[in-house]
Amino acid sequence: MDLRPHRRQFIAASLASGTAMSLDWPTDRLWGQSGGQKSGAVPEVDRLHIKPQYHRWHVDPGVEWLESNTAAASLDWSIPLPQVALVLVDVWDHHYLKDTEARTERVIDENLLPLLTACRSAGLSVIHAPSPAQAMQHPNWVALRDEDQSAAPHDSWPPPEFRSKSGPYQAYRRPGEARQPELQQLSATRQLHPKIQPMAGEVVVATGSELHHHCKQQGILFLLFAGFNTNACILVRDYGTLEMSRRGYEVILVRDCTTGMESPESQPTLAQTKGAILFLEMFGQYSVASKEIIAGLPQQ
Repeated sequence: MDLRPHRRQFIAASLASGTAMSLDWPTDRLWGQSGGQKSGAVPEVDRLHIKPQYHRWHVDPGVEWLESNTAAASLDWSIPLPQVALVLVDVWDHHYLKDTEARTERVIDENLLPLLTACRSAGLSVIHAPSPAQAMQHPNWVALRDEDQSAAPHDSWPPPEFRSKSGPYQAYRRPGEARQPELQQLSATRQLHPKIQPMAGEVVVATGSELHHHCKQQGILFLLFAGFNTNACILVRDYGTLEMSRRGYEVILVRDCTTGMESPESQPTLAQTKGAILFLEMFGQYSVASKEIIAGLPQQ
């Protein structure tokens, strides 16, 4: 569990003050080394006001320490707009599971499109993160040097045959599926959703390293995540929530701009989707509703 000291200090200060926390934005990111502003002048920047939600494991004094007594809590943040980006993960034009696809289309039309429109209007950075194969074919691909992967040492353990479940480890391989070629063909033909196409100036990244280097170049610290699927790519992609949180970014999932892949048992209540959101809220990340972001963006 990632309990970074800066987060503990931030939460403690926020709870103690009972007021919104104002995060300082370094002036050289806005004005450069020769911006020409008067000595000591602080430039005005637009800000995003949101109340990110997390799960509070603690209970109040005098309350028994039980799971049933823990609850959701929220902070009050005012973030310089240049420090924030909306990251759109795997927003595809189709899905092989038809009910997942139907939910995805509703999420795009009802929540994601209004959010994207508002973010673009306010000048908030938008980053598209499809899979590497699609990203590298897009004209907006940043094509930043992937230093992290190229420098990573190759570990010989577990052995390659175990990793591939070949040779003496074939008995541990999952059985093949008759419709696997069909699924591979469907995956090979997917494209970015026609309603969520990158605009001029919006970058496309293929890897978590590219996302990191782009954010470093632009001074971005807060990542609003939206896209699909909640319990898969949103969590485990190398440009997803867990990896970017590990890199030190503040990760905030837009909880009504995502949906997961459900099972027969979980589908009626969307338990997998809700569980993935709660998992993030419980272990160091946050969630927020799209309407709250829209309301918190600077008015044009």
